Amino acid sequence: MPSGGHRPPSASGTRVEFNLGLALPVLALAAVVVVDLITSQGEHFDRLLVIGPALAAVTWSVRGTLTIGLLAIVLRLALGVAQGDTAGDIVSAELVLVAVTAAAVWISRVRTRYEQDLSEVTAVAEVVQRVVLRPLAPRLGEVELHLLYVAAAAKARIGGDFYEAVRVPGAVRVMLGDVQGKGLGAVETASVLLGSYRAAVTDASGLAELADRLEEGLARYGAWAPESDAAERFATVLLLEFPDGQDVVRVLSCGHPAPLLQHQGRIRAVPLHDPSLPLNLAGLCTSRHRVEEVPFRPGDRMLLFTDGVSETRDRAGDFYPLEQRMGRWADEPGDRVLPLLHHDLTTYGAGRLDDDVAALLVVRLPQPAAVAAAAGAAGAPSA
Repeated sequence: MPSGGHRPPSASGTRVEFNLGLALPVLALAAVVVVDLITSQGEHFDRLLVIGPALAAVTWSVRGTLTIGLLAIVLRLALGVAQGDTAGDIVSAELVLVAVTAAAVWISRVRTRYEQDLSEVTAVAEVVQRVVLRPLAPRLGEVELHLLYVAAAAKARIGGDFYEAVRVPGAVRVMLGDVQGKGLGAVETASVLLGSYRAAVTDASGLAELADRLEEGLARYGAWAPESDAAERFATVLLLEFPDGQDVVRVLSCGHPAPLLQHQGRIRAVPLHDPSLPLNLAGLCTSRHRVEEVPFRPGDRMLLFTDGVSETRDRAGDFYPLEQRMGRWADEPGDRVLPLLHHDLTTYGAGRLDDDVAALLVVRLPQPAAVAAAAGAAGAPSA
């Protein structure tokens, strides 16, 4: 945290935080009492004591809101007596405060229940994300992985974009994909594809067979759950394989945008000469998967991304210049690139992202680092 924003510790050694939202009801009551006492005879502001319980309903608990309301009632009674108000004026003002306090307590109760429900839903969403979209290891085999994932739906933790990276014998296999549409249906389709991928990734002979297994998994799910619209959605998928000891990467695209390759500071899109159709559309015509092999040397980087990145628009409707931006960050450390991308995307999109965003930066480790990582893994004591 910057030094300019750091609070000095209190005498007890703990930092004291001032919560303005919690303090506002008390400050409002105090201000009304002070103003009412210092004004000239005949000018009364005690009717504004209703502000206290009204503000408390927004930030305080039910019990706290009731306390603020009772305090406002007592203060109004004291002010009325001190100012010589008639019994009728005092009673009418007190009835108003009682009514406002009752309403504030009800609002506080509804608000706290909503917050509890939201907290539980958020906790469930976080568990679902950890199960469906598991955190990636920062390093697998000879590659380093950096992930950016943002769901477009407010408060959501998971969307229709999906990813996975798995260490298999002799290689690392990576998948990044994007389901057509948004909402729970897209999440359902993404979970089906992730399950199929995890079941097939280790024993599939290559990326072409892996793509076929993903297609079969989606078709089987559609037959098992015909009421689900998962069978009606298509998904673009990018499959990659990073073989050990070889300065290449194998790429298979099922209708997905080509990744960007950085070599010696130069950024270019990986040439995909014959991409396959998106998954769940292959039945429209004969589909043949072609695997491209591209040089991927120590120190090279490859950015995989969904269209939530490349199709972000500014206020003028222009698409985000991803390749240009990546060139600007070519000398940044790998762990800095995606935070820079996230900030720049949000700024470019006028402070908001309209689609799910997933980006995965894969860095080929320099040979000494890769050897050391492999040696460290081999020499680690068994459990």
